Amino acid sequence: MRPLVALPSRRTETASSWRVPAVAVGRTYLDAIVRAGGQPVVLPPIDETITDLAHVLARFDAVVLPGGPDVDPARYGAAERHPTVRGVDASHDELDLALARTAVELGMPLLAICRGHQVLNVALGGTLVQHIGDVTEMEHLWVHHEVELHADGLTADAMGTRRPTGHSVHHQAIDRLGEGLVATGFAHDGTIEAVELPGRWVIGVQWHPEDTADDDPEQQRLFGAVVSAARASRS
Repeated sequence: MRPLVALPSRRTETASSWRVPAVAVGRTYLDAIVRAGGQPVVLPPIDETITDLAHVLARFDAVVLPGGPDVDPARYGAAERHPTVRGVDASHDELDLALARTAVELGMPLLAICRGHQVLNVALGGTLVQHIGDVTEMEHLWVHHEVELHADGLTADAMGTRRPTGHSVHHQAIDRLGEGLVATGFAHDGTIEAVELPGRWVIGVQWHPEDTADDDPEQQRLFGAVVSAARASRS
């Protein structure tokens, strides 16, 4: 059986195939998980999903936290919200943060991508740079750039390379690391691009591996690695 991989979804008012508000997740995440041999299952951002989440996730083998809009700065103790912060949705934050914390508590394999990478950090008590343009001149929005990974890290091992080229679509980044997290990948300007939780199969990446995974084996290997970890967790 394919390992079951849980992903949070986003509320949308623009799904053309429905006459009512819907929930959705990007198809590229689902395709990458399926290519890796997993079965993605999308969870809706509603209160009932979060209630007793530990028992819900007990049915799954891994979690993937996808990208999306910004996390509410109040979630990491910021006194003010930068004017560029966009798309904040309390239901998205509640579900994503609960999934990150519960997956870590249960020892589940976890791959966190872009917003998910930031959510993981906030869930473990870290903070974010609200607008990366305030601290670096390097462009991180709609660009492909190289990432330098630690040679002995889980991310480099999973991808089979120390210098992947990722597609970046973000204007925020990790500031103070969450409890237990270790930075294992950086952009040329020092932006944290990969984090891990030592001793566990937990990876966060700031870029979007799903965007190019269909023709970039290094990016697809991230999904293969989390699905393999999911299989191993069953035994």
